[in-house]
Amino acid sequence: MNWMRNLLLVGLFAVAGAAGAAADLEINTPAISALKSAMQARHGKLAPHYASGALGLTRDGGVALRDANAVPLAERQAVNGMVADENRDRASLYREIARANGHPEWEAEVRSTFAQRWIDKAAGGWWVQNAGGAWVRK
Repeated sequence: MNWMRNLLLVGLFAVAGAAGAAADLEINTPAISALKSAMQARHGKLAPHYASGALGLTRDGGVALRDANAVPLAERQAVNGMVADENRDRASLYREIARANGHPEWEAEVRSTFAQRWIDKAAGGWWVQNAGGAWVRK
């Protein structure tokens, strides 16, 4: 899970540069900590579904059920629930990082930065959306 923590820090560096101001790279509010913990715990359950091609990383910083047929019917409801939880936590994370930096208006930039970083750091074989919205295998 170190890659996720590193990704979060890289995203903060990029947002700081994109926004033209110095973001607090040591941001660690209780809300951000709780979101990171939930996402890290969930990642282990989502990873096999990324690897199977069932899930993909969207160009807007979310996760999508890309191929429902790759998920056994008995597991589909649980996977859909995890995807919804992950997307809710990601949206909250982007918002909380912007707020914690004192710039709620940075939320869209935070989201965009993280979206690209998640895609850049995705494992080989995972599906990601390109800038045009098409699914491509990494």
